[in-house]
This record gives sequence, C-alpha cells and structure tokens, in this order.
Amino acid sequence: QVQLVESGGGLVQPGGSLRLSCAASGFTLDHYAIGWFRQAPGKEREGVSCINNYFGATYYVDSVKGRFTISRDNAKNTVHLQMNSLKPEDTAVYYCATSRIPTLDGSSWYRGGLYDYWGQGTQVTVSS
Repeated sequence: QVQLVESGGGLVQPGGSLRLSCAASGFTLDHYAIGWFRQAPGKEREGVSCINNYFGATYYVDSVKGRFTISRDNAKNTVHLQMNSLKPEDTAVYYCATSRIPTLDGSSWYRGGLYDYWGQGTQVTVSS
C-alpha cells in the first residue's frame, strides 16, 4: 500500500526552526519527484519546495528561499524540509506529495495537479 506520512510539525516561535519529514512506504521515493506544499486557513494551497529525480534539482517558492532546504535520505526512504528563520506567515498545514513526472522543473514543480500521492499533512504554527 502506497503511503506518505509527514511528521515534525509543531508550535515554534518566530525565528525558530523545524524539520519536517516525509516517510514513504509501499514504494521507493528516489524514483519520484517530491514536493512540499502548504495551506493556511482561508488560503489556496501553495507549492513550497520540490526535489526532482533528475539530478536532484531543487526548487523553492520565493518566500522561503534562503530559509528552507529540501533534501532526500534514500537510505531511510524519506525526504526532509529543514525550515529555519520561521515567520508567522509560514503557519500552515504542510503536505508532501510525489510525482512520477521526471521533467518537473522551475515552470511546473508547484502545480499540485502533477502530483500523484499525498500525505495527510502536519501542522506548523509560528507564533510568540
């Protein structure tokens, strides 16, 4: 059974850090591009970051560049999102998702419709 499980969310003060993890079962993550998305209350879902399976290229939405880092741990079949210098506007439910499209690039990675499997989400709250 294909499953993605996110973890690592929580409550953190502005300026703090969290490390989200996306663990896969039933398939091997390194065959897929992996995206992180987020959705805040009353807002549309937003692509946050992606690591593709073509030379491991990474992409980020402008608002998180320089603060977030996406990485793979193939031995653990897991993808991480290291989030530093968190801001209140980063508050959202964060989801990981997989795509079998090997050519996801800077013009397509943020399109949720190109992803096949989604996790259940993990809440990130940045507040003092």
